[in-house]
Amino acid sequence: MGLAIVLLFVVHAAGKYPTHDGRLAFVSKLEHFIYDARLRLTMPRSTDPNIVILDLDEASLAEVGHWPWSRSVMAKLVAQLFDHYGVALLGFDIVWAERDRSSGIDTLDALARNDLKRVPGFQQIYETLRPALDNDELFASAMRGRPVVLGYYFTRDERALRVNAIPPPVLMKGRLAGRDMGVTGWAGYTGNLPLYLKSAAAAGHFNPLVDEDGVSRRIPMLLEFDGAYYEPLSLAVVRTYLSLQDQGRLPRVEPGNAAGRGLEWLKVGPLKIPVDEEAAALIPYRGGKRSFQYISLADVIKERVHPSRLMGKIALLGGSAPGLHDLRSTPVGNVFPGVEIHANVISGVLGGTIKERAPVGGTELILILVAGLAAAILLPMLPALWATLAAAAGVTLLLFVNYTAWTRGDMALPLAAPLLAIAALYLASMAYGYFVESRSKRQFAELFGQYVPPELVDQMAADPAKYNMEPRNAELTILFADVRGFTGISEALRPEELREYINSYLTEMSSIIRGRHRGTLDKYMGDAIMAFWGAPVDDPEHARNGVLAALDMQRQCEVLNARFAGRGWPPLRIGIGLNTGAVRVGDMGSRLRRAYTAMGDPVNVASRLERRTKGYAVGILVGEPTQRRVGDVAFREVDRVRVRGKDEAITIYEPLGLVAELGEKAAMELELWNSTLRAYREQRWDQAEIDLAELVRMNPTCGLYRAYLARLDEKRRSPPLPGWDGVSSFDEK
Repeated sequence: MGLAIVLLFVVHAAGKYPTHDGRLAFVSKLEHFIYDARLRLTMPRSTDPNIVILDLDEASLAEVGHWPWSRSVMAKLVAQLFDHYGVALLGFDIVWAERDRSSGIDTLDALARNDLKRVPGFQQIYETLRPALDNDELFASAMRGRPVVLGYYFTRDERALRVNAIPPPVLMKGRLAGRDMGVTGWAGYTGNLPLYLKSAAAAGHFNPLVDEDGVSRRIPMLLEFDGAYYEPLSLAVVRTYLSLQDQGRLPRVEPGNAAGRGLEWLKVGPLKIPVDEEAAALIPYRGGKRSFQYISLADVIKERVHPSRLMGKIALLGGSAPGLHDLRSTPVGNVFPGVEIHANVISGVLGGTIKERAPVGGTELILILVAGLAAAILLPMLPALWATLAAAAGVTLLLFVNYTAWTRGDMALPLAAPLLAIAALYLASMAYGYFVESRSKRQFAELFGQYVPPELVDQMAADPAKYNMEPRNAELTILFADVRGFTGISEALRPEELREYINSYLTEMSSIIRGRHRGTLDKYMGDAIMAFWGAPVDDPEHARNGVLAALDMQRQCEVLNARFAGRGWPPLRIGIGLNTGAVRVGDMGSRLRRAYTAMGDPVNVASRLERRTKGYAVGILVGEPTQRRVGDVAFREVDRVRVRGKDEAITIYEPLGLVAELGEKAAMELELWNSTLRAYREQRWDQAEIDLAELVRMNPTCGLYRAYLARLDEKRRSPPLPGWDGVSSFDEK
C-alpha cells in the first residue's frame, strides 16, 4: 500500500498521467496555493522609490476625456514628462495600433489633392497648417531621441494577422537550438504604427503567462515568433534603463545554463534573470495592489504634481480604470493592474530579487522519493501516537527546508506532492480502525439513507442522540416537481422507453436535490417529486438551497432534452413549486406503511404553486416566505394571489438566478417588468400593453409576458369591480 502511494506521486512528478500536462490537477492546485501563501508571507511590502506608475485612472478619464486621447495630448504629455518632470525613462503599457484622425488632417489632405488644388493661396496655407494637425508626427517627434519604450502583443489564433510593426528580436533564429525548453510559439501580432516604433527607443510585448487557475505568477521573458525570440515590456524597459549609462547602447540578452542543457537564466548586462523551462520568470510581487507610487495622469497633465516625485524615475504609463480591461488575477489580489505586474518585474530584475524556480519533475521526484519512502517504511512500524509524531516531524522538516530555500537561497522548491505523499501514507497506516462501521452509523444509514445524502448520514451518526424520526415542528422549505404533459409522453413511447425516460428524469433530479444541494428526498408520486430542506438535519440556508436546486433542475432538463432528442423522444418540461413555513415533520403513516415526510399548510401551498406554473408559463414558482429568505438570488414577481380559506394575499415569484450572474440586459428587463406589473394593477391597460409588447420583443421565449397579454385582454373585456387591488385567486386561470 505504501509503495503504491509513493508510486502515485512519482508518476505525477514524472508528468506521465493522461492529463493535458501529465500531472494530477489537485496536486497542482495545492502547489499553487502553497506558492501564493509563501509569497504573501514573505513579501517585503515596501515601495520601490525608482519606479512610478502614471495611472490612467477613472479620474483622468473624467477630467481629460474618454480614452484614447488625441496624440497631440500624448505628445505634450511625453514632452512634459521629460522636460518638466525629468523622468529617466517612460514605458507605455499600451499599444498604439491606429492612426489619430481626430484633427481632420485626412480631410485637409483630400481637399489639397482635389477640390482646392488650384485655389490661389490654399497650398501655402495648407503647408503651414498641416504640421500642426499631424498628431501622429507630433507624437512620434515627442518620443524621438528620448528613452521611450512601447508595448505590443502577440496572438495565437491560427488566422492571426500581423498588424503594424514589432521591434527586432532579442535572440535570432537558432540561438536556442538544442536547448530543451518550452518557449511557446505565436502566430501573429498587433504592433505599433511603424512611425512610432521607429521613434521609440525600444518595445516589448505585454503578453501574460497565466497558470491553469487563471492567476499570473510568472512572466515570459522570451516568446517565440517565426523562430526568433522577443522580450517583454519589462525587460525592454530594463535594457533601455541600462543603456542610459552606456551612451544609449542596449545591452544584449544572453541565454545561459550551468549544466550545458536547457535554459536556466538570461544575462542582460550585469544582471542575471533566472527563468524556468518555459523561459518564464517568477514575478517578485512586493505587496498587494498599489505597492508602487501611483500618480494620476490628470494630475501630471495639469501639473499638480511636484517634479521631485518624478525626477530621475522610471515612469510606466498604464491603466487601472476597470473599463480599460487591464486587470489581472494574481497571488496578491484578484483585481490587479497589469501595469503594476510590469513594475514588479522591473523592480525585481534591477534589484536581483527574482526567485529561481526549481526544475519541475527532477527536484520534486527527489523530494517524493526521500520523504515518501521514509514514511512508507517507518510509519507502519510505529504505534499510532509515535506515527503521528513522526509524520508531524516529517512535515515540519519539509516546511523548514522549503522556507529556508525560499528566504535564503532565493529558490522556489515544490512542496505539495511531498506533503501529500506523507499525509496519504499516514492516513493509510491509520485507516484500518476507521473502515469498521460503527453501529450508530449503520442504524442511521438504515433509517435515513434513502432520504438524505450520505454526508448528512455521517453528520447525524456523529451525534446520534440529537436525531430521531419522531414527528416534530420545524421550519422547512418544500419542493414539488412534476412533468408537464405526461399523458402525451406516455402515449408517444413504448413501455420500456417510458420506464427509461422516467428513470433518467428521476435519477438526475434526485441527484441534484440530494447530492448537489443536500436536500431530503421525501417521495416519488408517479412522475412527481416531493423534497424538502431543513430536516432531519437543521439547515439555516434551507430556502436558498431549495431555490438553487430548482434552478439546477430546470437547467438539467435542457441537458436531458439534448439526450432525449437524439433518441427521438418527446422533450421534458417540468413545473416546480417551492414554499417555506412551519410544518410537522417525522415518521408518519399507518401500521402497514410509514414514511419520513412533512405535512402542513406550507406543503399544500408548495404543491399548488407547482400546479400553477403552467398557467403562468414559468418553470418555477416560489412563495413569498421563501423569497424573503434568499438574498443573493434575483426574483421576478409573478402575481399576488389569495389562497382559498385565507384572508391575506401572498406574493409569488419566479427565481431568475444569482444576482451576481444577472446580466445588464436581464436587469433592464426585470426593471421594465416591475413597471409593467404596476401599470397592470393600476388598470393602466394601454401602458401595460405597450410595456408587455416591449418585453416580448426583449425576450420572446418568456411565456409569462404572453400569459399577461391574454389576461389583459380578459380584463378589458370584463373590467374588474371597483376596489380591485390586483390580487388574483390562487386557482384563477
